[in-house]
Amino acid sequence: MVEITKPDPKLLIIRMSSLGDIILTAPVFRNLKARWPKARLDIMVKPQFLGAVSKNAFIDRILPFTGFFRALRDINAAQYDAIIDLHDTPRSRLLSLFARAQAKLRYRKASLARRLFVNFRIPSPALEKHTMERYLEVLAELGVPALHSGPELGDWSSDSRRPLLKDLRKQWNATGHKPPLKAGPLRICLLQTAFLGDCVLTLPLLKRLRELFPDAAVSVVTRPETAGIFAASGLAREIIEDRKKTAPSGLAEFRRLAGELRSRNFDAVIIPHRSLRSALLAWRAGIPVRVGFSSSVGSFLLTHKVPFSWLLHDVERNLALLSPLAENLKAAFPGLAGAAGAAAPFSPKDNVKIGVNAGSAWPTKRWPAEKWASLIRKLAAAYGGKVLLVGGPGEAAWNGAIEKLAGPEHCLNLTGKTTMPELMEAIRPLKVFISNDSGPMHIAAALGVPAVGIFGPTTRELGFFPYGRGNRVIETPLACRPCALHGSKKCPHAHFLCMRLLTVGEVFGAAKELLEGGKERHYGINSGSSGVHNSGGQRPLGLVAQIHPRT
Repeated sequence: MVEITKPDPKLLIIRMSSLGDIILTAPVFRNLKARWPKARLDIMVKPQFLGAVSKNAFIDRILPFTGFFRALRDINAAQYDAIIDLHDTPRSRLLSLFARAQAKLRYRKASLARRLFVNFRIPSPALEKHTMERYLEVLAELGVPALHSGPELGDWSSDSRRPLLKDLRKQWNATGHKPPLKAGPLRICLLQTAFLGDCVLTLPLLKRLRELFPDAAVSVVTRPETAGIFAASGLAREIIEDRKKTAPSGLAEFRRLAGELRSRNFDAVIIPHRSLRSALLAWRAGIPVRVGFSSSVGSFLLTHKVPFSWLLHDVERNLALLSPLAENLKAAFPGLAGAAGAAAPFSPKDNVKIGVNAGSAWPTKRWPAEKWASLIRKLAAAYGGKVLLVGGPGEAAWNGAIEKLAGPEHCLNLTGKTTMPELMEAIRPLKVFISNDSGPMHIAAALGVPAVGIFGPTTRELGFFPYGRGNRVIETPLACRPCALHGSKKCPHAHFLCMRLLTVGEVFGAAKELLEGGKERHYGINSGSSGVHNSGGQRPLGLVAQIHPRT
């Protein structure tokens, strides 16, 4: 342990990139300030992250990294008492090695173990802990207790050194380095043409965008089948439909939509969808400010690129897209209003308290039909009434088979019979909603309905688990998971164990705990072959196999 006796030490944190990892340093700064209230806390980052770190309430000074030797001179000139390397790269190690400081500490990020897991699914004890936990362990070497164990996006909101969009207009018009932004109220476009679940997880971004720019005219570009989600939020001035899946000609539809967007004279576009078509559409429409993820296939067409981090839930990743424009990245799901005249498509006499979504666009995301049927019979026997069965028209045969196995007397099957507003009203009054990893699960979470997510080929680490405290995720810790980002038509290993090993008892137990108001906690069920845990709206923690302590 390194002992620092000064009441006001000067400490430097080195965390040069990425946005998600920088956000996860928040509890480090809070704990250091709690230990030494008069300490000076500095951070070294790459220039593109200056605006992000400027919002942290505990950071006193920011050192931009513009070159090794200049950074070394800046560090030595400041005469730090301790240097904490949270980046752990050859460059940051060399900086720490040659810098002058009483104490030098470094976290270990297990790069090799990560690569082996991602590329070859080789598990390692080195991956048991989340990056944030590793950050906090370094503080123990300074004798700093981890009083604050988790970051919150609201911590990054202290000042306004990052220029807002209205200030960018002045700067760019003056310098001529960018196309001039048009005068008058801002016109902003949110371009999200992905799946239903992705659209639901974009709603907090839309909500925060409207809060930050209340006078702006915000339009949403989305597919016809997901337009109802954005309409229900009441946050969009208009919804522009992209009929890319139904138009006779994809090229003609692209040209039509690009022309329509160009005619709106948008000042900026936010693009959560990481596709080449979305970026190309925004570029072709001539929108001067185009913000998207650095991992987008069309990132070369963007004017502002935000790092994409798997360490964040998809809600928070989407919120990060506002970092080039905004002061505060914190937001929650907006209220989803019912459409005029829309009501739950069942009556009180049906006594519906529980809903299930057994289908998915990807066959490997579907828990086996016989397990769904057994669960429905068990739920109906325990809690009475019928179990609501929902899904799209393409899932009618699948859900029909489940209804037959479960017994029609136990099911209220509305598969393919609801519009988007009706689906939302069907889910809204439920006490619990059980779903495969798909769009309706995120609708339930957005509506505040406790959700149980069944995950097979996908994992929590991908960031699409049901967002919010009190929700549950059930999954099997297998080395072959995840096998795909969205799922696939068949198991690449031909065993489908990720779904077959999940038991009816585990899913029923999670639903029972939510229905009966159990405590929020992580727990394991069964002999350890699979696990259930609280989603909590927090970042996923390491390997699934390592985060299910048994009770």
